[in-house]
Amino acid sequence: MEAKAQARFVRVTPMKARRVVDLIRGKQAAEAVTVLSFAPQAASEPVLKVVRSAIANARVKADLANERFDEGELVITEAFVDEGPTLKRYQPRAQGRAGRILKRTSHITVVVAPAEKKERTR
Repeated sequence: MEAKAQARFVRVTPMKARRVVDLIRGKQAAEAVTVLSFAPQAASEPVLKVVRSAIANARVKADLANERFDEGELVITEAFVDEGPTLKRYQPRAQGRAGRILKRTSHITVVVAPAEKKERTR
């Protein structure tokens, strides 16, 4: 059973957020939380919130389905960043001109699921 969490309209550029998301894709959920809590990038904070939310969503789904829940089994199966709307702002420049400033936003999505158990064949 997989659980998903999304943070939309986060005020961090998608390129910077993708650098952080690439660090955790495919890792154990607990390991990803540890990596993100010590990552120096500013984008790691909203990504960490989304990962924790996805873990909590998995816990709620397991409780509703009366299934056993073990946070240690969860793996980040999907993690991606989409571009949100860009806020356009202007800054005064020399000789009466206006310089355009683009304040970009991101939509961060994380999907967690229990790890697939590998069966041995002889």
